[in-house]
Amino acid sequence: MEFIRDKAGDIEVIQEKKLKELLVYLSKHSPFYKELFSKHQVNINEIKSVADLSLIPVTTKDDLQRQNDDFLCIPAVDVIEYMSTSGTLGSPVTIALTENDLNRLAYNEYNSFLCAEGTKHDIYQLMLTLDRQFMAGIAYYSGIRKLGAGMVRLGPGVPALQWETIKRLKPTAIVAVPSFILKLIQFAKETGIDINQTSVKKAICIGENIRNTDFSLNILGKKITEAWDIQLFSTYASTEMQTAFTECAQGKGGHYQPELLIVELLDENNQPVAPYTPGEVTITTLGVEGMPLLRYKTGDICMFFDEPCECGRTSLRLSSIIGRKKQMIKFKGTTLYPPALFDLLNEREEILDFVIEVYSNEIGLDQVLLYLVPAEDNEECDHRIRAYLQARLRVSPHIKYVTVEEIQKIQFSEASRKPIKFIDKRA
Repeated sequence: MEFIRDKAGDIEVIQEKKLKELLVYLSKHSPFYKELFSKHQVNINEIKSVADLSLIPVTTKDDLQRQNDDFLCIPAVDVIEYMSTSGTLGSPVTIALTENDLNRLAYNEYNSFLCAEGTKHDIYQLMLTLDRQFMAGIAYYSGIRKLGAGMVRLGPGVPALQWETIKRLKPTAIVAVPSFILKLIQFAKETGIDINQTSVKKAICIGENIRNTDFSLNILGKKITEAWDIQLFSTYASTEMQTAFTECAQGKGGHYQPELLIVELLDENNQPVAPYTPGEVTITTLGVEGMPLLRYKTGDICMFFDEPCECGRTSLRLSSIIGRKKQMIKFKGTTLYPPALFDLLNEREEILDFVIEVYSNEIGLDQVLLYLVPAEDNEECDHRIRAYLQARLRVSPHIKYVTVEEIQKIQFSEASRKPIKFIDKRA
């Protein structure tokens, strides 16, 4: 079973059937949605199509953080796995899954690997954690098993071990954070490894953008592909949606899985936006038993594209994340999103690594502090970095130069499951 490739009308029939089942399920089993339906006088029998979802209020991250337990629809005895969000936009929330939810998660990622040209003949080296309640790790693991491909569960970090394993076991693909792929490339250069003679031919990129919204590779994506002749596949997902949007070989947006999810892109007034227009990704999960969500606003700002893809899939595609609503920075009259800052900082050879910190000053205004690892510890390098940032941003953020060891301590706290590039200390 693969992505639905049928006509839009067939997709609508499937979604409407699953949506009606979800509404009945929530009205019986979800304390949160029972209260919401009662408070707003929602008659689920009036919701006959996806378009009718506008009759239901949205659910926010604040709701999920504040009333986490009220989203649980099953007895504790039926919970097979407890996972959690990373807490990027606030305190982490727990997501409870049943056996069927884990099977759905595997099916979701199986579809994603198929979309990214995966076959049973591949061997995937997983450069990410499978512990610490990290849903993505379990999803990739389960999807690869369902695909029937080989797998090397090596975990994050340690470039020397990654390369030794690649040489020994000859994986055809890696699953990794793009900025870590750059560290692999740097290690290979320093140790004389000819990366283009290795077995690795593709990378499933997680957690960071590798493309601009026009589908072109951003600075991070270009740096990887200029040094390493591999094909990159971008992915977008979240713990709450339990579903991924993954690129095909065309590299023109993450493909939608309409049998698993209903997606809306909404403006500030919770109205749908047109194609090629930024909107907040808002999801309704289909087929989830433990903690299903209805019109849940993820906080992620994307655009969607509704013309058929050259690969043959006809459902919509999502762009890379433009920004996260709560992470928007208003700095000295300029609006900034972290992904745009990441792109700027990745562009410069003088900057080896970085972390962005935003905090409020004494009068409540946003301030930006950049922790940078410079290529050279001298005034000339400092001048080039500051001049570049002033020219590109029109404003001058505060800079603190740190060592490789210091930046690693910032990026990898005891609780972190992936490198932290953005720290929000605003009240």
